[in-house]
Amino acid sequence: MEGLPNNLRIPDIWQQDAVNHLLAGRDVVVNAPTGAGKTYIFELLVERGLRSQAIYTVPTRALANDKLYEWRAKGWNVGLCTGDVADKLDAPLVVATLETQKAKFLQGKGPGLLVIDEYQMLADARRGINYELAIALAPPGTQLLLLSGSVANPEKLVNWLQSIGRDAVLVEHKQRPVPQDEIQLQSLPDSAPNHVRGFWPRMIARALAEDFGPILVFAPQRREAENLAAKLSAALPLPEWLELTHEQREIAGDDLAKLLRNRIAFHHSGLNYRQRAGLIEPLAKAGQLRVIVATTGLAAGINFSMRSVLVTEREYKHSSRTFQVRPDELLQMFGRAGRRGLDDKGFVLVAPGKPRMAEARPLSLKRASTVDWPSFLAVMHEADKTGVDPVKAADELSERLFTENRLRLGLRRLPPPGKKAKTVAQAMPQRRPIPSDELAKTKSGEVFENGFGEFNFREPQTKKIKEMRNELGEWERLRAPTKIPLEEALLYVDGEWRCALETPESLAGVQVGNLCRLKGKKRKRYGRQVPLATFPTEERKGRVSLVKWFHRALKDYFLKNLPDDRPPVRLCTLQRLEEVYAPLLPYLSQGGRMVDMVYQGDTITARLDYGRAMVFARVDSNGSALINPPQREVVPPAFPTFAQIASGGHPDNAKRTAAEIWLQLGLIDDYKRPTRRGVVFSFFNHGEGLAIAAALEDETYDLADLLFDVANLRAGHRFEHFDNTSSRLGNLCRLTYRGLTASGYLDGGLPPGYGNGASEVIATLRETPDAAHRFLGDELRPGDIERANLEWRSILNHIAFAPDFYWDRWMEFKELARQYVLSHFGIIRLAELPPLTPAQRTRFEGTMAV
Repeated sequence: MEGLPNNLRIPDIWQQDAVNHLLAGRDVVVNAPTGAGKTYIFELLVERGLRSQAIYTVPTRALANDKLYEWRAKGWNVGLCTGDVADKLDAPLVVATLETQKAKFLQGKGPGLLVIDEYQMLADARRGINYELAIALAPPGTQLLLLSGSVANPEKLVNWLQSIGRDAVLVEHKQRPVPQDEIQLQSLPDSAPNHVRGFWPRMIARALAEDFGPILVFAPQRREAENLAAKLSAALPLPEWLELTHEQREIAGDDLAKLLRNRIAFHHSGLNYRQRAGLIEPLAKAGQLRVIVATTGLAAGINFSMRSVLVTEREYKHSSRTFQVRPDELLQMFGRAGRRGLDDKGFVLVAPGKPRMAEARPLSLKRASTVDWPSFLAVMHEADKTGVDPVKAADELSERLFTENRLRLGLRRLPPPGKKAKTVAQAMPQRRPIPSDELAKTKSGEVFENGFGEFNFREPQTKKIKEMRNELGEWERLRAPTKIPLEEALLYVDGEWRCALETPESLAGVQVGNLCRLKGKKRKRYGRQVPLATFPTEERKGRVSLVKWFHRALKDYFLKNLPDDRPPVRLCTLQRLEEVYAPLLPYLSQGGRMVDMVYQGDTITARLDYGRAMVFARVDSNGSALINPPQREVVPPAFPTFAQIASGGHPDNAKRTAAEIWLQLGLIDDYKRPTRRGVVFSFFNHGEGLAIAAALEDETYDLADLLFDVANLRAGHRFEHFDNTSSRLGNLCRLTYRGLTASGYLDGGLPPGYGNGASEVIATLRETPDAAHRFLGDELRPGDIERANLEWRSILNHIAFAPDFYWDRWMEFKELARQYVLSHFGIIRLAELPPLTPAQRTRFEGTMAV
């Protein structure tokens, strides 16, 4: 198999064994290194003819789309189901995210073959419960094919499958198709040019000079990834530019297009899908790029390999939390080193104190500590409808889970109906504020599950929030910067807000000309006065002479934007100055527009108005655009701790079982049957059902508002500065669940991943699609808005096609979501990706270094 191209034709022995087991009707667990050819097992099976429908599941939408394009290019009939998109669901092969299939399994239905790619997701703290339940509930007629390359104990999974009555076998292959070596960067000759500055640029330049390119570099955050890519491109120009088509340049945008031309790119979730999957990834696979700097958090979603891999840090941040790169994550990252069929070896590049190959280890698989609340409640509800004991149904499901010790839900320990336990709402009906001396000791309570479904309480650190002073002098949440015309902004000067252009401080950052007062304005208004040219002399015969700064700025502008036009010369006619050059002043003077031209001695001078120059400002809740408003950090008001509410002050109640918390949250009643709230919650996979149920219970909550507010449920923290009204859903959820944190479902009373502000952004863009620039900045990128839209669409789809239920508010909201999906989304078309040119499809053979 060594040296064969990626489109394999002759399977290895272990691949043939896996296919033979599948043809014999067995479940197969495959454990093999990254790039060994695990997916080819399934492709062989398809080529031999599927007996029934196959569902191929992957962890992310991006990987699902990637497989879809790849297999449709083979001429296969392939469908797609990723929550936001449902296309050709009756096709013989459907690529899907696993969560979209769980509802079928809860109903006892399933495809002929279920493929779970990256089955190590079973151990994921958030999503592992869905993988576990899909496998546990797969009907006998559904065959399983599980694929992974980073699990240390795959036999444990096989034993589990066998224990629940499945005929499962393990197929394991440990040899990498491309062997790897570790290279110490500091041991390489330092042949980088002197102008290459910075530790990582010089280290990477060394590696490129020694022919270790192309290189995949992992950086901890977006900004670091972009900055490093920009520094590398500036320091290491190539004469053999990558020629992009007009469509590719439009997709990339100016900054990324410049990097791509120099065969360098960054790769992170802030990029939109067409930029990642339509440009960077296909160019990487085609061997056209020499360096890609990707964020660590997106490592699992990368579907290409490079000759060398470098991991720059062990930590990365997501939202306000810092995460340590796990050994199995390092294994996946380093596994991208070495391209099968192109490289004899792959290389892991390391620097002192940075991650090394010895730190990369496979994951020892065990179930996540979280209990799948929705699935248990759904099974209990179905049992109750048919007259079966809900507790018995829950016990039977718990016996099928991936654990050596039986999961104790605690349903049988609940008090009988005559001794009612207090719900969260009943525990503190008057919502008594906690005294300040108690607040000093206890912040928002936090609950953690152990392996037996019990909950332990401890007190976490309270996160501070940033606030800004608005135009009225009030403090409110800090908003993200937005681009605003300067004449519409206010500037904080000497303790008060003033119209920006009425203060000379607003133009202090302009680097050209001198400050001046503009004439003809009803109110005082400042601008800048800049020299353009000197009057003609006898020798120049009617031509003016451009001043030095103006001539240089014009030459740079023509070279960058009008390379085919004749560059400006120092001498020109007065008419050309007025009609051709003066209109370019906004591009040469940081946005100033000429209002008049005056003559001072022998110099021609222009007065510039900066009213339409775009600046970053923060728009407060009153709609005022504020430049550099005063800021502060404060501790938000604390909610009563769940430990206080649940335990009633008794130390012997420091542990709570899942069933006790269900009862106290109002998800089950005293007879251990799911309540109305619990049933609605059971229709969802994570905590979003808790928020939606709380909103539906509030009769004053307009369903049309809620339709958009659910966009916050999976938006994350990047939209929070745009929050104005959609905080109602978050506040209602916090009050209903009293600030509880329960792993996987609530974080301080909110579903994990909740982010205020997405509702406003999405609603604005639905009305005005061209308004995206108002929201974009360092924190919020086009890819974030694209992903929030996809998540919102996915939630609406989920609601629209969720089960019916007798509650009027639920049925009205379900129908509203269905109508909105049909009328506003219609048929969701997959993004059209631009084809690579013939030259781009040919591997770049030039030198990778300067």
